[in-house]
Amino acid sequence: MTSPHRTTRRTVLAAAVAAAAGTAVPSASASPAPAGQGAPAASSTGRPVQDRLVDNRFWTSYGDWRAGAARGTRAVPGRRPGVAIAAPVGLREYADPHTGTTASWEYATWTGPEHRLAVPATEVIASWNADTPAGTWIEIELRGTYSDGSATPWYVMGRWASGDADIRRTSVDDQSDGKSSVWTDTFAIDDPATGLRLTAYQLRLTLLRKPGSRVTPTVWRAGAMGSDVPDRFEVPASRPGLAKELPVPRYSQNTHIGQYPEYDNGGEAWCSPTSSTMIIEYWGRGPTAEELAWVNPEFADPQVCHAARFTYDYQYEGCGNWPFNAAYAASYDELQGVVTRLGSLTDLERLIAAGIPAITSQSFLKEELTGAGYGTSGHLMTVIGFTADGDVIANDPASPSNEAVRRVYKRREWENIWLRTKRYNASGKVVSGTGGVCYLYFPARPTAAQRLALASVGVR
Repeated sequence: MTSPHRTTRRTVLAAAVAAAAGTAVPSASASPAPAGQGAPAASSTGRPVQDRLVDNRFWTSYGDWRAGAARGTRAVPGRRPGVAIAAPVGLREYADPHTGTTASWEYATWTGPEHRLAVPATEVIASWNADTPAGTWIEIELRGTYSDGSATPWYVMGRWASGDADIRRTSVDDQSDGKSSVWTDTFAIDDPATGLRLTAYQLRLTLLRKPGSRVTPTVWRAGAMGSDVPDRFEVPASRPGLAKELPVPRYSQNTHIGQYPEYDNGGEAWCSPTSSTMIIEYWGRGPTAEELAWVNPEFADPQVCHAARFTYDYQYEGCGNWPFNAAYAASYDELQGVVTRLGSLTDLERLIAAGIPAITSQSFLKEELTGAGYGTSGHLMTVIGFTADGDVIANDPASPSNEAVRRVYKRREWENIWLRTKRYNASGKVVSGTGGVCYLYFPARPTAAQRLALASVGVR
């Protein structure tokens, strides 16, 4: 949920995402083919190709890293393959706009092979998992090919470090070529009604370190989610298929109201880091006492304050940058994090059945979600299970206390709110919804059941 002074900025981003939802293939929850017609061809995920609205591609294996174009980088084998600096190819001056400091950094690059999107996309969100020791950071860029054959420039999707002593992690504003733009963490086609789409893309990773240093950042996972979700005020209802609840810890964002104005003042602005904290702890991870020593000892749940500080985007001036939250989660030992879109509550049920909770993004009026007690132009909550009737069990951080965080929301209301791309606000104006955006955090070595569930929603 965004704070009042930030609503316009995240609303603009959400509007870009929704505006990018032009004409597309049918929903994944559309009715099956009539009797007598052949079943749709299945993709490698087991889902019908023409029913897919989302294309996920992530580079994670030793073979993946060897397949890219390396300039001063090397593929790192082992239990968690990655890409790291081998021999820097030069020095780069970086003027940090948030500190006023200019410094030189050794750098090397890895450029991924071109990925042709199975779903020509109106929007793309990159995400990455990396280790950035003190004195290092990374930059993630995306360049694409349009359906008219022309190319985008290299867009910066993030400048990131897990800490904040060397640079301030940041998105980059004012990136556009007249056909597409980057809105904080999201590449979006400016006018999907023209039929223009992104048909392919490459990622470029720049790894940087202080001159003369021998330490290196290591990127373990990099990729993107491309999608073309149709304009929709309503989505088809899914059928309940699971009754299960995961033991996810509960934390309230509202117990932090007024804390750390430099990280957006707690409360409603901290829905994303609060949700991230819940799932990180579910997986048995979290900051050490030493890492939490900077937090005011009078503040409860200091790990939430810590998450806010280390997900904070200094350009966006908030903690709601989606890939920054996934990267923060993956900074903990043996965790991975991605940003994607799901197509129905059936997808979420598959994940919950395998023990994987999800952080979901949604917006709604107070009267649209029974029991919420609030309305929002953008909010993150954690889905932890389903009741025997199929209703959604959520840890909703927009609660007055930790004890009040667990909520049960009506399935039909919640599903439509989460998956729609268009809605009416309190003034009757048509505004945007996020169309099924979520974060998924899961082990670096998932179980067989978890791998199958992730693959069923296109994540590997």
